[in-house]
Amino acid sequence: MRSLTYAGLLTGIACRNAPPLRLGTTTTVEQSGFLVAAESLWAGPRLAVVIAPSGQILRSAASGDLDLALTHAPALEAQWLAGNPGGALLRCPFVWSEFAIVGPSGDPAQVAAAATAADGFRRIAHAGARFVSRGDSSGTHERELSIWRAAGITPAGRLWYVESGTDQGATLHLADERRAYALADLPTFRALKGLQLRVLFTGDSVLRNTYTLYLVRTAALHPTARGFVDWAMSTWRQHLPAGFTPQPGACAPPS
Repeated sequence: MRSLTYAGLLTGIACRNAPPLRLGTTTTVEQSGFLVAAESLWAGPRLAVVIAPSGQILRSAASGDLDLALTHAPALEAQWLAGNPGGALLRCPFVWSEFAIVGPSGDPAQVAAAATAADGFRRIAHAGARFVSRGDSSGTHERELSIWRAAGITPAGRLWYVESGTDQGATLHLADERRAYALADLPTFRALKGLQLRVLFTGDSVLRNTYTLYLVRTAALHPTARGFVDWAMSTWRQHLPAGFTPQPGACAPPS
């Protein structure tokens, strides 16, 4: 890929005349404050940002409705790439954060004493303690379900298991109101105000939360889409909110 300099990006005719650059990303990127940096620092064409769960973003990418996708659902991303060969021109390891099991300060299921994330979920189920799930196609929900599978438990239909069907912030507020447990993206959790929930368990490798940036193949490649990728991998990643760390590795076509 030919490198497009930031100065050239800003002064080029293509940039000045370009239509909005369509970026699809997730609620955790928005609610953690990570998106604000991009919107304030990017000086290219206007960003038309679509905020939705990762699964919905990937469906929009498959339909050619986005120029770029930034998601954190590795299994769903693998399905998208397998089902749409050539659908992504570049796959860029972007940043990572951590998930945590959060819950009421009294911790009735004793999650804080768990050895693993799966053990923490198992304790919640055995105690019949309330758990609020996003219940959508988000990366957070995908990871939650994988931990339930590792715990050997199917939570759907249990009286203590509540599906909010909404974003991370609203889900955590609901868990707070019900004195329930939840799986939270740590940067988003720490950006929310007024919650009585506390972080009870983190540090398990299965709680690593990886975000990947994709340059999407469209009918007509946006003239500054590749330039945005170069900018994001350098400038945007230099302005990370607390809790995010750049991922190692370079952009490459998906194998």
